[in-house]
Amino acid sequence: MKKAHHRRPPKRIVGRRELVDFPQFQLRGVEAKVDTGAFTGAIHCTGIHVDTLPDGRPLLRVLLLDDAHPAFNGTPLQFAEFSLRDIRSSNGEVQERYVIRAVIRLFGEDYDTEFSLSDRSDMKYPVLIGRSLLRRARLVVDVARRNLSYKSQHRAHPGD
Repeated sequence: MKKAHHRRPPKRIVGRRELVDFPQFQLRGVEAKVDTGAFTGAIHCTGIHVDTLPDGRPLLRVLLLDDAHPAFNGTPLQFAEFSLRDIRSSNGEVQERYVIRAVIRLFGEDYDTEFSLSDRSDMKYPVLIGRSLLRRARLVVDVARRNLSYKSQHRAHPGD
């Protein structure tokens, strides 16, 4: 008896830059750099600190993005679920960073994935999309293209 083959959806192409949404944070159209050299994605944030709740559990508080970004709304976010991990930065330096799970929307689909939190104010793009998400979402990168996901989600009427 032949085994039924589960067909995987075809791979989709992303550009080297994409505009992404973070629905749970009410952030839309945030500029992201697709980085095949990074395993974990990253989100720019400031004011990273951990408070201790009355029951002793830690609570991570951050401001995602900053007032230089149009999507910034100034609302501090809190995460009860987070970890602290060694992350190798682009210059090869290992830094201890907080890692959270967040939902990112690409091609109209939501992916729950990990992001390290760091001050990326000196970087051009506030979000980095790494290999782990590219692999899971079955995305391949065409470095000559940009914003393919966003264009596919926000197609205007033909002729616009």
